Amino acid sequence: MRATWRENNARRWISELSDRIGMAGWTALALTPALAAEVDQHAAAVRDILLLGVEGAGAVGAVVLLASYGRGLLHDNPAWSPTSWLGVRLMAVCQLAHVHDLKPLTREPLSGLM
Repeated sequence: MRATWRENNARRWISELSDRIGMAGWTALALTPALAAEVDQHAAAVRDILLLGVEGAGAVGAVVLLASYGRGLLHDNPAWSPTSWLGVRLMAVCQLAHVHDLKPLTREPLSGLM
């Protein structure tokens, strides 16, 4: 499957977002079961919002939808930390993008995203 410009741009943005979350954020996620559970809940909510609320979501690479969603979250909230509600939501966006990438989002179980 050949990636389009839009998909490559979305991947780059997700990668930059992951870098902004930083090693401290990802380490906290790996070491804190409660945070991991919270990220899983956010991931399920984001997935449902995009699958149920975006017409034609199944025909677009997940990374494109997720990058657009993440950009929308940051548009009005540029200041955030990895442990804030927004930071946890953005971690979920990154994890979903990592799992699904160019494939469409599905309602597959989300346990063990990373």
